[in-house]
Amino acid sequence: MTTSTPSIEAVLAVFAAVEQRDNDALARVCQPDVEFCWPPSLPYGGTVRGLAGRGGGWEAYWDRLQPAAAQRRLDPRVVAATGQEVVVLWRQRGLTPAGESLDTEVLGLYRVREGRLARGQMFYFDPPLVCAFLAQASRAAPARATPTGEPLSTGRTA
Repeated sequence: MTTSTPSIEAVLAVFAAVEQRDNDALARVCQPDVEFCWPPSLPYGGTVRGLAGRGGGWEAYWDRLQPAAAQRRLDPRVVAATGQEVVVLWRQRGLTPAGESLDTEVLGLYRVREGRLARGQMFYFDPPLVCAFLAQASRAAPARATPTGEPLSTGRTA
C-alpha cells in the first residue's frame, strides 16, 4: 500500500516510537485512554488501557530481549487501511541472554481517533512459539522475568 493517510501516518509514528523506545513520542501519538489488546495465551495477554502503566506487560518482557536496534526493528508494512482503521504486518524479534533468537510475524489492527492511536489489537501467527521463547528467556535469566519480580497484573483485564 503506497497511499498515505493521516491514520496511516499516526500508526507508523507509533511503530517508530516503539522501535526507538521514545515514551514521550509514544504519548504524543496515542490517545490517553489507548487500548492495547494482546492474545490471552501470551504471558502479557489481555487488554492494557492507557500508557500510565508503562514498564509492565509487553514492555516488561521484550525490552530486555531487544538489546540492539536489530531486535527492536519491527519492519511495519501497511496491508490495508480504511478511514480510521489500519492493518499492519510487523515483525516481533528477540534475543535471549543465551543467544537464542526469535523472528516472527504479527498482524495488528489499529484504530485511530482524532489523529492518534486509540486501540491496537495484535494477532500473533504462532503464539506457542512466542511463549516458548519467553519461557526459555526467563529460564536463562529468571530473576529478570519481570522487572519488579511480581506478576504482571496492573492495568490488565481479561
